[in-house]
Amino acid sequence: MSEPSPKPKSPGNAPQAAARALELASLAATGRLARRLAPHLRAGDVIGLQGPLGIGKTAFARALIRALLGPAGAGEEVPSPTFTLVQTYAVPTEAGETPLYHFDLYRLARSEDAYELGIEEAFADGISLVEWPERLGSLLPRDRLELELSTGAKPTARHARLVGRGAWAKRLEGLVP
Repeated sequence: MSEPSPKPKSPGNAPQAAARALELASLAATGRLARRLAPHLRAGDVIGLQGPLGIGKTAFARALIRALLGPAGAGEEVPSPTFTLVQTYAVPTEAGETPLYHFDLYRLARSEDAYELGIEEAFADGISLVEWPERLGSLLPRDRLELELSTGAKPTARHARLVGRGAWAKRLEGLVP
């Protein structure tokens, strides 16, 4: 006796996603992408930064953090959270401040260990930049923006693939043509 075939997912049940691909000719171009994205971020946003070691995830994060901090961020030291796992910043807004969390989860042993870093609070109340987001497994929120960096044609060039998931699918359309 054969098993019944699974019901196909209806478009209403399928997770929304939109993708864009960009060529970034240099580290400066990566910074420009970060500065372009910065004004569109708000509390509750999660940005996953993917790619191999040394590809530019932290460089993108630094440019984004400095842009979010505004004029005061120009000289701000933005260390990599490789050993601390998370760095926090206060982003000035019209209503006061929004916390910004920069996670580097490369050294995270188990996804559940992220609770000790305050990941739930970060996802709920702040802007979260997450390097190595795949280490979160099912803890990664449905609504998120993913940026995957890979090597380009020249040593300093990068391919950037942006994927908006959930609510980010529609938001991505307006940010990147």
